[in-house]
Amino acid sequence: MLEIANLNKTFFPGTVNERRALRDINLTLREGEFVTVIGSNGAGKSTVLNMAAGKLFPDTGTVLVDGEDVTKLPDFKRAKYLGRVFQDPMAGTAPTMTIEENLALALGRGKFRGLGTGVTARKREQFVDELKTLELGLEKRLKTKVGLLSGGQRQALSLLMATLTGPKILLLDEHTAALDPQRAALVTRLTIEAVERHRLTTLMVTHNMEQALKAGNRLIMMHDGQIILDLNAQEKAAMTVPGLLHEFEKIKGAQLDDRTMLQ
Repeated sequence: MLEIANLNKTFFPGTVNERRALRDINLTLREGEFVTVIGSNGAGKSTVLNMAAGKLFPDTGTVLVDGEDVTKLPDFKRAKYLGRVFQDPMAGTAPTMTIEENLALALGRGKFRGLGTGVTARKREQFVDELKTLELGLEKRLKTKVGLLSGGQRQALSLLMATLTGPKILLLDEHTAALDPQRAALVTRLTIEAVERHRLTTLMVTHNMEQALKAGNRLIMMHDGQIILDLNAQEKAAMTVPGLLHEFEKIKGAQLDDRTMLQ
């Protein structure tokens, strides 16, 4: 479903700030696979996700979605394939528009938009049903402007908007990092339920090892622009946070110096 082949990316090439962010990355996500990606700061996690999203373009390599080469397509042209939830709860929604207006925009993502009523009675019924799955009472606040919602409410809404049309690929970029523990746990649970309900192929970047182990059926660890560990569902189910730290130290031959950024 998502095929990343031989991706390389160097930022600020030929300058004193040159940094090789990705080194020959190869990654394939099969249909319905939920892959979590962990690694220390600068490992290349978000760069891979941004390559998949079309926010960044590789120096070399290809990105295919459902067999179609999208390597040179910008993010807005990949909208019909992808759903994405950002780390910042303020991103991904229009704060001056109402909840139902935001959902109507999400429903039309990647489709031709002509003149017509944005929110119809039938759409409103659908929105109510979908919002009930968030367990936040937002189905009773369809006319509320999104800018008035809390961070957790906005992130849950962003998740719903990203999954509303059943995209081929769901991209999650540390989407619970800015939330308090209670809301983060809720959004994590809602994410797992939404992925299972829609059978979405998902790539989730996170710093939280417990979250990475809890969600998904495959886990990848990155370091210095490379994939250094790839665990299947069975291996992942048997793994623990101390075990992941041990694997990192064993692979790199040195003690991890930024454990707080990984946990």
